[in-house]
Amino acid sequence: MGLETLPLAFSGSVNDKEQVMRVGSSLSALAVVLYAAAGLAVAQEVTKETVPGIRNLARLQTTVACAGAITPEAVADIKKMGFVSIVNLRLATEAGAEVEKEEAAAKAAGIRYFHVPFDGKPDPKAAGAFLDAITTNGAEPAFIHCAGGNRAATMWLIKRLAVDHWEVDRAVKEATALGQTSEPLRAFAIEYAQANKR
Repeated sequence: MGLETLPLAFSGSVNDKEQVMRVGSSLSALAVVLYAAAGLAVAQEVTKETVPGIRNLARLQTTVACAGAITPEAVADIKKMGFVSIVNLRLATEAGAEVEKEEAAAKAAGIRYFHVPFDGKPDPKAAGAFLDAITTNGAEPAFIHCAGGNRAATMWLIKRLAVDHWEVDRAVKEATALGQTSEPLRAFAIEYAQANKR
């Protein structure tokens, strides 16, 4: 029964009718609030962008970006996006890594820079170093990258579980949207994070 038919079907007093109408108005207001909250949740979804000099960019507003290889020239765009730090997971020996040039570009742009070499094999030492970097005061919002994006999203998964204490399913869903593709790394991330809560 809709509210428009209420007067025809309601046989209570005028005060009772007014109470019912107030409840109806409250429900309408609640619906508006829930709709707005749903809009905020959508605003926090992972988006994919194409930016020159950045491979496989996936970002969650200005909370985090996980990406593949970047060029030092792309650092200025990373700053414009609102990121205050870069966490580079590439090994200095990877083809095209340019770790020193990237670090110099970050410093010139006024962005904090962390180099946490991670070769893509389960590595508790690299995971711990990443958590130390990402939890450094003033390190977020962070731009995290490797060569393709998988390692970056894996480390973000560890952070969500170990530091933010997210449920596994929620954290895995976000990490997958950010580029996490390796099942063995996913299993490592979950196991490591559960044993190393902060």
